[in-house]
Amino acid sequence: MAVKFRDYYEILAVKRGASQAEIQRAYRKLARKYHPDVNKAKDAEDKFKEINEAYEVLKDPEKRKMYDQLGPEWRSGQEFRPPPGWDFRQQGFRTAGGQGAQEFQWGGSGGFSDFFESLFGGGGFQEGVRGGRGGFGRQGTVFRQAGSDQETTLRITLEEAFQGAAKPIILQSQSITPDGQIQTQEKRYEVKIPPGILPGQKIRLSGQGGAGVGGGPSGDLYLKIEIEPHQVFTLNGRDLYMEVPVTPWEAVLGAEINVQTLSGTITLKIPPSTQSGQKLRIRGKGMPNPKGPLGDLYATVVVKVPTKPSPKERELMEELRQISGFNPRQQ
Repeated sequence: MAVKFRDYYEILAVKRGASQAEIQRAYRKLARKYHPDVNKAKDAEDKFKEINEAYEVLKDPEKRKMYDQLGPEWRSGQEFRPPPGWDFRQQGFRTAGGQGAQEFQWGGSGGFSDFFESLFGGGGFQEGVRGGRGGFGRQGTVFRQAGSDQETTLRITLEEAFQGAAKPIILQSQSITPDGQIQTQEKRYEVKIPPGILPGQKIRLSGQGGAGVGGGPSGDLYLKIEIEPHQVFTLNGRDLYMEVPVTPWEAVLGAEINVQTLSGTITLKIPPSTQSGQKLRIRGKGMPNPKGPLGDLYATVVVKVPTKPSPKERELMEELRQISGFNPRQQ
């Protein structure tokens, strides 16, 4: 069978080297423009199907890789004939019931073009597991498509990340009304922050993303964690760093001092002859870790001198200067 090659990059108006984020943005823009509930033009439905077919392939790294492997001679308008033995299942996928990375359900017809069917081996395509958001089925004139996943940033304090918290948040979202108007809505959530969460990790709110089409499931909302700077502690991985000021005599003679950590007050032992800038490690006093060892706390010693010494302190310092042979510039 010979079918016409379809340039999915051209359909979405993106370059072949476009990032996944660029492809997603282009798809959302075109899908809103040609959605059958919004656009009543005669060709809107066909255009919407074409956009979804292109996005179904380009949004998925494996499908996109297979599509790109067809070669540079596959220019728009050429006829496509799969090479003998070339099969979708040979590229690391399996049909429903097989052993593979994903499971698919196949059924129906007319949802995708002949080119898509020749390339991926099925008619109307509908994914049977969570994770794949593309694809749509068709029965009569009804389209069914899962909503898109969405992501936003959630800023929390270091204490909230360390201890965990239930944090109320309000997010604004926009949707298109049947008459094509954009409306803004507020959604309120109480987000459970697990102890030990780190910057860049995400909290998933199932079904709180983009709305599906034609009864399709909603996408998920991901909250990407950012931790606000702290006045005392610096976070690096699961380890915490802080500065601990000590007096010159504490550094020389050694001492035991109280230090406030995120988990409470501890007693820190300053060894004799501790140098300014020296790091003391307190095991297990860093960030919690639900899946492994706790982080550590590193206390950097900073030797402080009196800014307004008393007469007696000046007298003792003068005496020390006379009798001491220590010269740090000759070490």
